[in-house]
Amino acid sequence: MHALKFDENLCATCPTSDCLVKCQYIDVDRDAAHDEMMKIIKGEDSFVLHDCATCYACEEYCPQGNHPFYLITERREEKGMLTASRSITNQWINMCEPQGKYRVGEVKEKALSCCFIGELRQAARGKLFDGIGSSYVLGAEFFCEVVYLHFAKTSIIKERLPKVLENIKQLGIKELICMHDECYGSFTSLAPAFGMEVPFKPIHYLEYLYDRLQELKSEIKPLNIKAAYQRPCSSRLCPDKYHFVGEVLDLIGAELVEREYQGENALCCGELIRMIDQYGVANDIQKKNLDDMVKSGAEYCVFNCPYCQMALSEKVSKRGVKPIHIIDLCKVAIGEK
Repeated sequence: MHALKFDENLCATCPTSDCLVKCQYIDVDRDAAHDEMMKIIKGEDSFVLHDCATCYACEEYCPQGNHPFYLITERREEKGMLTASRSITNQWINMCEPQGKYRVGEVKEKALSCCFIGELRQAARGKLFDGIGSSYVLGAEFFCEVVYLHFAKTSIIKERLPKVLENIKQLGIKELICMHDECYGSFTSLAPAFGMEVPFKPIHYLEYLYDRLQELKSEIKPLNIKAAYQRPCSSRLCPDKYHFVGEVLDLIGAELVEREYQGENALCCGELIRMIDQYGVANDIQKKNLDDMVKSGAEYCVFNCPYCQMALSEKVSKRGVKPIHIIDLCKVAIGEK
C-alpha cells in the first residue's frame, strides 16, 4: 500500500542522469551518476545514500519526473540509515504527531492551510486575505508531513498523510490555498508519487498573492528596491510555481537581482542539513549564499519559508541585507506595514 511510483526503465535509459550530475553537494560525472542510481534502484549500497544532503533538488533536476529523491529516501529507511541522530528524529516524529489539538476557522469550500506553523496564521490577515483569512486550518492534523523526507522516514509519511487528506476532505474543503511550499508540494508531488488521492484542489499561495495583488493594483506603491530571493528546499517539489516569485516582486516594484545561486542553482538555507549532522556542508552553503546576496547588491533578502527566515534572518542582517517574508513585503507595498 502506498508504494512509490518509480519507473526503473526511465532511469535506466535516461540520457543525462541530471538528478545526480546537477547535484550541488555530490561531485559525479554522467557515467558514475547512472551507475550509482542503478545501484540504488537494485537496493545495493551507494555513496549517494551516505552523502545526500536532503535538499530535494534532484526532484526538480530529473528530466523524467521520476522521483529520485523519494527513492533515495526509501532506500535509506530500508537500510536503517538515519540521516540525523535518533533523538532528533524521534523528537520531530513526536512533535508533529496528531493529538486532536488543532484550530480551524470559519471553514468554507475555499480555505487556507497554515500547516503546523502559527506564524502563517498571523501572516494571513489584512487586505491581502480579505474574504479568505477567516477560513483556515492549522495544526498537526493538517501537517503536510514533508519534513520527514529529511529524516529518511517515508513510513511516517505513508502512515499520516492519508489521514491529513481525509481530515481536509471531511471539512468540505474544495480548494486549499497552501501557505507553505511544503504543503503544496505534499499535495501535488508527494501524495501522488505514493498513490494517494488528493480530494481537493491545492493552490500555491504565491499564485494567490499574484492574483490578489492584481485586484489591489491601484493601491500598490512601488517599493523601488533590489531583492534577493531565498528559495527553500520545498519549492523543488513545485518548480512550476517559481515564476510567481519574480511576477509578484515585479508587481510591487521590487527588482529580483541576478545572482549565481538562484533558480535551479539555488542553495537552501542549510539548517536542516545542519540538523542531519552535516555541519561543514551547512556552513559552506550558507557562506556561499550570503556572499552571493551581498555581491548582487541586494538590499533585501525575501523569504518564502518561515523556517528559512528563522535560520538566516540574523545572518543576512549582519551582512547589511534586510530580511523579510514575501507576504510582509507585499503588505508594505499596499501600505499595511
